[in-house]
Amino acid sequence: MTNPMPPGSGGDNPTDEGPSVDSPGNIDALAALLAEHGDPGSPIEPAPTSRERHVEPTAARTDRKGRRITPVPPVPRWLRIAAPIVIIVLLVPVLSFGRAVATPNNLSMSERAAEWLRDNNLGFVLNRIEAWWLTMNQPKVGGEPDRAIEAPRLATAADAGPTTTVKSVAPHLPKPPNVKVPDGVLPVPNEGVWEPVGPVVGGAQSMYTTQVRPDSVRTSILDGLTWMDTKLLDFQLIPGTEEPGGRWEGAGQVPMDRRLDLVAAFNSGFRLQDTRGGFYLNGQTRGTLRDGAASFVIYADGRVQVGMWGRDVQMGPDIVAVRQNLDLIIDNGGGAPFPSGTPAAGSRPGVPAPGLSDNADGAWGSTFGNKILAWRSAVGVTGDGALVYGYGDGLGSMSLAGLMQRAGCVRAMQLDINTVWTTFNFYAPSRFLDPTSVQGTKLLPESFKSANRYLTPDARDFVAVYARRL
Repeated sequence: MTNPMPPGSGGDNPTDEGPSVDSPGNIDALAALLAEHGDPGSPIEPAPTSRERHVEPTAARTDRKGRRITPVPPVPRWLRIAAPIVIIVLLVPVLSFGRAVATPNNLSMSERAAEWLRDNNLGFVLNRIEAWWLTMNQPKVGGEPDRAIEAPRLATAADAGPTTTVKSVAPHLPKPPNVKVPDGVLPVPNEGVWEPVGPVVGGAQSMYTTQVRPDSVRTSILDGLTWMDTKLLDFQLIPGTEEPGGRWEGAGQVPMDRRLDLVAAFNSGFRLQDTRGGFYLNGQTRGTLRDGAASFVIYADGRVQVGMWGRDVQMGPDIVAVRQNLDLIIDNGGGAPFPSGTPAAGSRPGVPAPGLSDNADGAWGSTFGNKILAWRSAVGVTGDGALVYGYGDGLGSMSLAGLMQRAGCVRAMQLDINTVWTTFNFYAPSRFLDPTSVQGTKLLPESFKSANRYLTPDARDFVAVYARRL
């Protein structure tokens, strides 16, 4: 009977002929299988899960020196979007600050930074810093001045040129009475005594100056005053390179063609955004002229006035310049004195403006309040129409008003404040008929800015004072 199983199929019949398991070929195959899969008696390793499976890593990258290069992880998508936005946001103020620093003017880096902060609605931060610093560094109480009071020594020309003889003296205002010292203060030599300074114009003295203590408490400080005859002097409002803004011809400095007539110059008011008023010059207005604002006004014929806009002064064709700053600090209710004392009329005495002691409604500034003692300045008119400028350290709004009142003012307005912005300089040429030789002299030697301020471009507007050609 024929076997249905093919030869070597490993059937059940032990007598079937086929290859033996002990044959050399089978032994070699078994050894190869064991070598590939391990010893059958050892535990079997479990198959890796899907999470454990991974692609065999490629060879590590190295640099030219054989050091291994760590792969950089990819940048998240949100970061790729946010980074340019952040860079642009930061770049705008950086460029703005750089432009402010690069603008040509006479400001120091710290002054430019302060102006930039105010331009970018960060003035409140600066105000708090200034208020804190001034509060921590208030002038000392008591003491005596550490210097003598001397009239400024102006430059004189080596070649004075030909002398002139005045046949008749030009109309002028009488010399003012001496300034009263604060109650309880023993005056030092020359305190409150008006000394002539600057040129004789039309045969009469055009300016006088003196120094006095601000009050009976800070007795080591000397503040400065200058009396100016408005019948002998002309005045010019000159815009700065930054304030009040806009485009102005010859901004920031006294014109060269007027320097031989220049006798003095003084600072103007706050930055326009802080004045609560406006600026007007030769038909061009910056800001808004506000009714009720303290106003320094210049007329086409050179006359000047300090008064309340809308009450003492209104716009007219004969007005060439108006500089407003806050409200009056001394007021006599209006009326006389009239511009430059013409026509002459009796004027009521001035008194500190109502609400001045408490800075009612912020009418006298909000930089750091009107009670903190600091460098402050003011300009006012006397009963006969003379113009008086006063400034110095240790002044609050009330003591500034008291200073101007003692100097004879019946109306007065605060101008700028702080050491870097308050300036009164006298000027004179050192060479005959050479406008480039004009040099400045400070009224107060301890004032911060240069004596030659306003002879080079200045950021702030100011008032130049000239001798009239009579």
